[in-house]
Amino acid sequence: MAEKMTVARPYARAVFEIAEEEGALAGWSEFLERGARAASDERVQALIGNPAVSRESLAELFIELCGDAAGTQGPSFLKLLAENGRMDWLPEIAAEYEALRAEAENIVDVQLTSAVELDAAQRESFAASLRKRLGRDVRLHCDTDEKLLGGAVIRAGDLVIDGSLSGRLERLAGAVTH
Repeated sequence: MAEKMTVARPYARAVFEIAEEEGALAGWSEFLERGARAASDERVQALIGNPAVSRESLAELFIELCGDAAGTQGPSFLKLLAENGRMDWLPEIAAEYEALRAEAENIVDVQLTSAVELDAAQRESFAASLRKRLGRDVRLHCDTDEKLLGGAVIRAGDLVIDGSLSGRLERLAGAVTH
């Protein structure tokens, strides 16, 4: 995986520069997301690895699946990936592109896992607190995990805030045993 990210990074940076220059960051996000979903589909993966499928045919399939959200540069990019045998790397390229876009737009994606479903007011309260603490706009992604017993775990890049009841119990047990 590390090798894929090393190779994916220059592709993502090149696409990001094009998108930024054209003012089409959102369009490229959509385009790359479609490509990443397609490359992750097992039916498409079978085609990517099939020597009977030409690289040109593979590029045309992806061009059709991705649409025109990236403008005229999108098909050229997909043809380049196909020529270099890198179509199955689209998920890594898309992820790296999104990281570059978030950095440029001063946005941080935050994963909030709570023991129970949060209502809109609770989500907004968390988002406001995180905006203040992180100094960036927050894109909050919420899910639930009943194993937490209570509270929540927040992940924003390398930052992890474990305010869950199960996390507190683990820390207490560790303190008692030492």
